[in-house]
Amino acid sequence: MKPRLLLLIALVAFFAAIAGVFLGRHFFPQPAAAGVELHDVLHSKLDLDDHQKRQIDLLEQRFAVRRRALELELKADNARLADAIEAEHGNGPQVTAAVDKSHQAMGELQKETLGHIFAMRQVLRPDQARTFDQAVVHALTDDVR
Repeated sequence: MKPRLLLLIALVAFFAAIAGVFLGRHFFPQPAAAGVELHDVLHSKLDLDDHQKRQIDLLEQRFAVRRRALELELKADNARLADAIEAEHGNGPQVTAAVDKSHQAMGELQKETLGHIFAMRQVLRPDQARTFDQAVVHALTDDVR
């Protein structure tokens, strides 16, 4: 084939791929992550007073540190799982132990997240808590219901 024809085909393919990505994002947008949705409800739909904002900001700062530590633990667990898979090439005792360790860290992250959600809820007035509770339930069941 001629170099110009190859270049033309490559350019058409490139622009078709870009157009496909654009159209896919336009017609099939990704849903917001549960944490983002809750954050939006908390900070833009509940009309928090200044005292509530300060309390929630402090809770969020503390949770961010704990969440980061648990995420790093999960990352380390995944590396251990990868090593075990590479060593055993099957579902052996090292793989099983690594999976169990990973699940333990995932469970701890979920518990810490729920504790954080409940701590923020305690800062809210009853009317705000009802709206927040609805957002929590929606975030947890959006793909299920």
